[in-house]
Amino acid sequence: MFDEIRFNKIERLPKYVFAQVNELKMAARRAGEDIIDFSMGNPDGPAPKHIVDKLIEAAQKPKNHGYSASKGIYKLRLAICNWYERRYGVALDPEREAVATMGSKEGYVHLVQAITNPGDVAIVPDPTYPIHSYAFILAGGSVHKTELKFNENYEVDEERFFKDLHTALHEAFPKPKYLVVNFPHNPSTATVTKEFYKELVKIAKKERFYILSDIAYADLTFDGYKTPSILEVEGAKDVAVESFTLSKSYNMAGWRVGFVVGNRKLVGALQKIKSWIDYGMFTPIQVAATVALEGPQDCVEEIRKKYEVRRDVLIDSFNRAGWEIEKPRATMFVWARLPQEFRQMGSLEFSKRLLTDAKVAVSPGIGFGEGGQEYVRIALIENEKRIRQAAKNIKKFLKAAK
Repeated sequence: MFDEIRFNKIERLPKYVFAQVNELKMAARRAGEDIIDFSMGNPDGPAPKHIVDKLIEAAQKPKNHGYSASKGIYKLRLAICNWYERRYGVALDPEREAVATMGSKEGYVHLVQAITNPGDVAIVPDPTYPIHSYAFILAGGSVHKTELKFNENYEVDEERFFKDLHTALHEAFPKPKYLVVNFPHNPSTATVTKEFYKELVKIAKKERFYILSDIAYADLTFDGYKTPSILEVEGAKDVAVESFTLSKSYNMAGWRVGFVVGNRKLVGALQKIKSWIDYGMFTPIQVAATVALEGPQDCVEEIRKKYEVRRDVLIDSFNRAGWEIEKPRATMFVWARLPQEFRQMGSLEFSKRLLTDAKVAVSPGIGFGEGGQEYVRIALIENEKRIRQAAKNIKKFLKAAK
């Protein structure tokens, strides 16, 4: 009898591709094998000491142990707005245009839950971070995918992007209500210019759709590139919200602190649904997050530099090993096209072979969409010594495959 009861939302979710590689990885480790793991974007360093110290101090105060504010304590929301003012010259109202979230992923999913009606269509470039698509599916909406094209420097082909956007807006039915953008991009590391956002805001106003922008990797940029914010564009708050997380910039992934800012209608919807769903983060975490945003930022530069060094070591050593990869200008990832002789195999089987034969774990690109079939995502979460060892293993693997 109970077998006949169906959970339609869950059944719309595909099998998690990354689980197959993870199962192989865990089995190898149980067998005593040393696996060099680049598969998950999980920062390997500690949160900065002054932030941890503030957490401890705040946690020792009994008044901070009760229920908190679901939209974030006022001082944190004010710090969020001050961060935007300092960084981008954007003025935000901490009451109506900012909400603290339990990481940007939670904020994004609950925002989509709040604003999506059954059948609503969202345009999502492919490849994509999976939840950017599946949040809409879980909310009863639909996703229209467009191919994300970029050049050898991982710069988005803006002309192609807008051409595909216009096609989607006029061919998808019902007409799309939302567009998701995520730059610097996960998984491809692709970047855009401020001019890109100017054109995007112009189109959104004309065609009447909202933009959900995710800049989780805004601080992790290299070679002089600086991440723009869509909210820098005049009038952007009429059509857009933007999310950020402290996970990567401050090594606070497990703390689960992020925020969404921008359009008052969308931010208000998120604040309202969160008031029904949760009581906010543990207050001491919010106090410490306030110190992170308002305090010294040299720690962010140290973290950024660490990823830059790892990027350079990985690109250099992997290229010398025979796997030619271009340098990304942002994020904590490398989006590597499969070596020529393995492209017919596809990213999932290649990832399995790399794990089994070279003892190196990566994320198969197909897990991010059809546009990732010939790629793998390599997270810069191992130190330079381990990266060089991975390159040696890969060199032997590629040589044996010829």
